[in-house]
Amino acid sequence: MSAALRVNRVHHPVTALGYGVRLGVWLQGCPLACAGCASQDTWDPGGGGEVPVAELAEVWRAAVRAGADGLTVTGGEPLAQPAGLAAFLRRVRAIGADCGRETDVIVYSGYELDELDETQLGALEHADVAITGRYEIAQPTELIWRGSANQRMILRTPLARRRYERYVDHRPERSPMQVAADGDAVWLIGVPRTGDLARLERRLRDQGLHLQDVSWRRQKP
Repeated sequence: MSAALRVNRVHHPVTALGYGVRLGVWLQGCPLACAGCASQDTWDPGGGGEVPVAELAEVWRAAVRAGADGLTVTGGEPLAQPAGLAAFLRRVRAIGADCGRETDVIVYSGYELDELDETQLGALEHADVAITGRYEIAQPTELIWRGSANQRMILRTPLARRRYERYVDHRPERSPMQVAADGDAVWLIGVPRTGDLARLERRLRDQGLHLQDVSWRRQKP
C-alpha cells in the first residue's frame, strides 16, 4: 500500500512561513486543539482529502523547478501522521538533490521534542527547522513565524543555521502575512499575532463585510 497524507491544502508560492519563496503544505487533523488556534478548520482528522505521497512529491518537484527555496509543513498537526510525513520528506530531500537546488524544510508541531515517540522523531529528522510547542493564547509574542512566546525555533542543520539564525530572535514590526483566493474563499497565510484576526473581522464589519465560516472559530454542525 502506497503512503499517503491527509491534506487540508497546498499552496505555492508562500512567502510568509519561512525563508524566501516556498511550497506550503497544510496537513489535516490535530489532536491538540489549542484554544485560540487560527486554523481550526484543520482539526478534524476526517476532513481534507487523502493525497498519495508520490503526488505531493511531484507538486514539490514542480515548485523546486519554479524556484522554490524550501518547503513548510504545518497544519493541523504534521506529527499526527508521522509515517506519511517521513515518506514525503524523504522524497523532498531526494528531489531537491536531483534538481541541484539548496532547499530547506520547516516542520511546525504543537508537540515538544520530549513528547515525541521514535516514529515522530524519525519524521522530524528530515527537517532543517522545527518550530515546536503548543499555541498559548495567554503568551503573545512578536517573534517571527511563531504564535506564542513559548514556541521554539530549533535549527537542526548547517543550512538552517545559515538561513535562520538571524530570525530566531527577530521581531518584525508586523507579522508577515499573505492573502490567497481559492474559488469564492479567501484565506490568510502566515502566523497572525494575538488579536489580529479579531481586529481584521471588526474592520471588515465596519465596512459592511461579514465573514462566514472563518477558520479561527469552530463551525456549528
